[in-house]
Amino acid sequence: MKQHEAVIKVMEDNGGYATLGYLNQKVLQIENCEWKTRTPFASIRRIVQDVRFFFKIRPGLWALNSSKEMLPPDIFPSSTIPVVQQQEYSHSYYQGLLVELGNFRNYQTYIPMQDKNKKYLTKKLSDVATVAEVYDFSYSNFVKKVRTIDVVWFNNRNMPATLMEVEHSTDIYNSLLKFLELQDFNTGFYIVADNARKKEYEQKIRSPAFVSINKRIQFWDYEYVAELHAKTSALATLESNRF
Repeated sequence: MKQHEAVIKVMEDNGGYATLGYLNQKVLQIENCEWKTRTPFASIRRIVQDVRFFFKIRPGLWALNSSKEMLPPDIFPSSTIPVVQQQEYSHSYYQGLLVELGNFRNYQTYIPMQDKNKKYLTKKLSDVATVAEVYDFSYSNFVKKVRTIDVVWFNNRNMPATLMEVEHSTDIYNSLLKFLELQDFNTGFYIVADNARKKEYEQKIRSPAFVSINKRIQFWDYEYVAELHAKTSALATLESNRF
């Protein structure tokens, strides 16, 4: 079996699409396909960019040309899907990438109660996160606030190590206010959004209201999240000797 055929098979078995991170985990397990290279993950990345067989749905997510007309709307929304619903699909997709990224890094991962039944590819977000409830790590007002954060990574002491807000269409200012309230914890703060919103983020973070936290917050655009997800999955695959 040729290398591109192995990638096609994994996608076919997964419904005609896959994240690059998923391909990194599964493709090298395909039997009767030799990878005579020290950089197989780079080869997989190159293969999915072959327009004869594949197309890009969104950052980090690829699909088979032959499956394009059969993909479910939450994976590849058509123009007939309401904009609000498309935004919801995108929001939960990036939440899912961030949760998996935390899992790869051996954090405990959490998503808010109201998002548990939202779809991340073939799964519910609650099936990807590893923690169903926020730990009682501090006073109830802080715990309550953390419950509203889009993605939380807890360390092995059950403390919130990383807080991430996915700003696909909502107001970045509200997320910054949440971080401001949680500034006394040794926690990383991240705004995740399309790169087109970076200037908006930079304008708001310069407000005097956020002077105490503006150097602690990082902005991750979607392409960077997808790249980080793919590379971290490759590293996790190597470390677990899955192939």
